[in-house]
Amino acid sequence: MTLDILIAEDELGILASLDFILKRAGWSVQSVFDGQAAIESVKKLSPKVLVLDVMLPKKSGFEVLKHLRKESESKDLPILILTAKGQKRDKELAKELGATAFITKPYANVEVVETVRSLLHKSKDIQGLK
Repeated sequence: MTLDILIAEDELGILASLDFILKRAGWSVQSVFDGQAAIESVKKLSPKVLVLDVMLPKKSGFEVLKHLRKESESKDLPILILTAKGQKRDKELAKELGATAFITKPYANVEVVETVRSLLHKSKDIQGLK
């Protein structure tokens, strides 16, 4: 089975919430708790979308994003950045590093589901071009 969504989030409450709403929407979901595991899991699992927190142990979400964009296998992976920091500079940096979408915590569940749905369509379009 192909993995729809990989979540990289270290706050258990937020992770449980994301896992619940995304599975309820009908998608397959797996989770990791730190940036290094996110990089390894993207390579191993080839998810269609990565939901990536900025504040992660071992490697920050920005470091993960930068690394994934350099790799040919993940350069086009749709990546949704989640952060408690809604500062303009964080959004600019995420965009510069290649984030596909950006949502600030606290978020509305419907906003996350709609954004992921859009990214999954984008992923399908990218796969069709390969």
